[in-house]
Amino acid sequence: MGRVQGKKAFVTGGAQGLGEATAHLLAKEGAKVTVTDINGPGAADVADAINAKYGEGTAFAWHHDVTDGDQWKTVLQQAHDAMGGLNILVNNAGIGSLGSVEDEKYEIFQHVMKVDVDSIFLGCKYAIPLMRDHGLGSIINISSIAGIVASGQYVAYNTAKAAVRHLSKSVALHCAKTGGQIRSNSVHPVFVNTPILDGVKKMFGEEEGLAKLGRQIPLGKVGEPDDIAYAVLYLASDESKLVTGAELKVDGGISAM
Repeated sequence: MGRVQGKKAFVTGGAQGLGEATAHLLAKEGAKVTVTDINGPGAADVADAINAKYGEGTAFAWHHDVTDGDQWKTVLQQAHDAMGGLNILVNNAGIGSLGSVEDEKYEIFQHVMKVDVDSIFLGCKYAIPLMRDHGLGSIINISSIAGIVASGQYVAYNTAKAAVRHLSKSVALHCAKTGGQIRSNSVHPVFVNTPILDGVKKMFGEEEGLAKLGRQIPLGKVGEPDDIAYAVLYLASDESKLVTGAELKVDGGISAM
């Protein structure tokens, strides 16, 4: 039996990076998985790869703009019907922006907040009613160590990811009070070798770019997508049935400095 055998999961931003790794691992451990992304063909490719490996009907995919409330309602219902329920919501979709409070354009600040925070509010709002009737439920919101450790050059990203941390706690307390055994937690990765680091790798070269970032981390290395996927798996599984309102740091020790 897999660690999430029989569960039904919904993963946003699943066309690449952390979302793709998470979708594959949840499927490997026994869950049905819906993969969504604004890159619809990319999400479909991930679902096809999962089905080829674990059997047809394991994964489903839809195009999904996570800033659109109406799309959330539609795609969640489609996923619920296709999988026969909904137990796990992984709010992974997100973007970043480099800029200080003086340099950042307000329009970009607003856009980062919309993609990184508003999307999670919408996902939780519309998923919770669908999750209540399907046993133990788990909401996992992907924040960042940047939501705990700030930088003067990432005002929008710091603000958004810090908001995700407290939004997750508010959702956890609401769910605990209203019943249904749904938990809510946030995951806080350090630098992970995904397309979000392409700019750094282009600037310094891949090897030196990753080494430069790794030197900032006590364990001395950048993370891999599976490092985060395994954290999500723990929170998605019943192994963590008493864990809610928590933040799980997967940061190589950087927040301990």
